[in-house]
Amino acid sequence: MTVQAARQIPYALPLIGDAEIAQVTEALRSGWITTGPKTTEFERRFADYVGASHGLGLNSCTAALHLALLGAGVGPGDEVVTTPLTFCATVNTIMHVGARPVLADVDPRTLCLSPERVAQHLTPRTKAILPVHYAGCPADLDAFTRLAADRGLKVIEDAAHAIGTLSRGRPVGGIGDFTCFSFYATKNLTTGEGGMLTTEDQDASERLRKMALHGMSRDAWKRYTNAGSWQYEVEAAGFKYNMTDVAAGLGLAQLDRFDHMQAVRARYVERYNQAFKDAGFELPADSDLPGDRHSWHLYVLRLDPMQLAIERAQFIDELKAAGIGTSVHFIPIHLHAFYQRELGVRPGDFPVTERAFSRMVSLPLYPKMSEDDVDYVIERVLEIASKYRR
Repeated sequence: MTVQAARQIPYALPLIGDAEIAQVTEALRSGWITTGPKTTEFERRFADYVGASHGLGLNSCTAALHLALLGAGVGPGDEVVTTPLTFCATVNTIMHVGARPVLADVDPRTLCLSPERVAQHLTPRTKAILPVHYAGCPADLDAFTRLAADRGLKVIEDAAHAIGTLSRGRPVGGIGDFTCFSFYATKNLTTGEGGMLTTEDQDASERLRKMALHGMSRDAWKRYTNAGSWQYEVEAAGFKYNMTDVAAGLGLAQLDRFDHMQAVRARYVERYNQAFKDAGFELPADSDLPGDRHSWHLYVLRLDPMQLAIERAQFIDELKAAGIGTSVHFIPIHLHAFYQRELGVRPGDFPVTERAFSRMVSLPLYPKMSEDDVDYVIERVLEIASKYRR
């Protein structure tokens, strides 16, 4: 019989308060529960926050990635270089547009896509580079934009973890050709489900806005308002990717207090780092480039096998027994049988990624945690580390 721990700290919980409830209630009472004025306001305010000229609210980051690839002109016969240390959506969307994902290993310091490795994988078929800001750590965008400029390529950023990330002092969101954000329930800013595509390219923004709503002519959603018309034109075989006003209401409230929530995350990260720095772990990857700032979406601790005589799976089980939820980010793309068949990759191809993956555990990190919750996680982690110290 399994005995449940007296204290339970889930891996992740959203911070939802009266402001979020009020925004959603307002949307429900307004009659606009799908795409409407709150979505438009959220697009504008979010784009302003990340320093982008154009923002397109969507139902997921996956939708943003798909549209970004289309906006970059990626299609059958093309290649897109990306990282094996990512969620499957990054690679799947490349396949959705008929292109081939080409994997390159990560930087051992940041765990983001390595510019040096990318350069080794560029071919005449390469159309875009797709870095992931892993865990919220900024990828080396300067290096990627130089590579892209030299070869006429597009840079598409997977910023699912990177709301609040800075690269050389600039917010992630207005740097690459296209940037894709996630507002999933576990993210630093949540709309429940949702995403945003930002770009400086006005023509692409207008074209992709149509593609996000069935390929219908611009502002077709207004056809049910006094300002709209029943007439519309279908201009392309588009998709159903639009954001709802209910989701956007959540996003607006979250954006109002986003800086505060980020400050809480940073404070908890500092406490974790101080507690774990000499306890048999490798601390989370970070950038040491000037002007870079981590958004701390994830706190990824790595076990040091030279200091700790415990396997990752057992470490997770012992934390679970103590009531602490964890996760692993991510099972690398090339270790999945599907991608081995489709892409011809295999274990051993990306040694930096594999070595990091074999030892990593993501600990709870979110502003809904209390100081006591953080104390409890620290105490239990240190107890396990002490028990299995070599």
